[in-house]
Amino acid sequence: MVVFPNAKINLGLRVVAKRSDGYHDIDTVFYPIPFYDILEIIPSNKDVEFTFSGKEIIGNINSNLCYKAYQLIKKDYPQIPSVKIHLHKNIPMGAGLGGGSSDGAFMLKILNEKFQLGITGDVLEHYALQLGSDCPFFIANKACGASGRGEQFESIELDLKNKSFLLVNPGLHVSTADAFSKINIGNNISPCTSVVKHPIDKWKELLINDFEHSVFEIHPILKEIKETLYSAGAVYASMTGTGSSIYGIFEKDIPENLFPQASFEIIKIINGKAIL
Repeated sequence: MVVFPNAKINLGLRVVAKRSDGYHDIDTVFYPIPFYDILEIIPSNKDVEFTFSGKEIIGNINSNLCYKAYQLIKKDYPQIPSVKIHLHKNIPMGAGLGGGSSDGAFMLKILNEKFQLGITGDVLEHYALQLGSDCPFFIANKACGASGRGEQFESIELDLKNKSFLLVNPGLHVSTADAFSKINIGNNISPCTSVVKHPIDKWKELLINDFEHSVFEIHPILKEIKETLYSAGAVYASMTGTGSSIYGIFEKDIPENLFPQASFEIIKIINGKAIL
């Protein structure tokens, strides 16, 4: 059985408060985008096997969210057999696009469907939260406002299918600790769910990623990428998550050769399809 875990972007990302458990409460809008990994499972009589192709996957099998998702389900549903897992990785890791979280969530969904476990969406979200804060989003996989650690959802009506996207991944590693180092907590900016109700040409001044200040200071090239996207006609541009990918949303066609000299990974999404 084969599924296609997709990426996401953050439309705005505010840090609202630091929690007593060490996590932070956030305010953001998650929006799914049609840029996919490929995940396949095959029942097996042997031990669980995990193979991958495409982009390099860092870490061993025990730290991979697909494997962890299998172990979570196996614990409560011991009747499911071992499986061979193959993951073809297209979505870059550590880029703010949620690829690993999506893989883990889709693993939960494929196991539920393949072995007819009858697990409801709410319960799947509970399992997903044990994998990571933004994993539950990929269960319903629809545009939504997110708060708390990123696991409390508010349904919103938001359709950007008629827009074009340009994702720019410069391949930088952004330290989460560094990203939080100069964050301003609890400012009075409007909630992201309110801002996205405005026309998209109003988002530039209102829809803010709080991490840009600290991350751009450490990696000035990211600020340059964002400015280039705006200069090329993007109606909105932002860093997604804590970086390091930057995206631009365009009303019309995306200009060619915006970064001709750079060794960036460029992904265009036009008419709902990703073009690498």
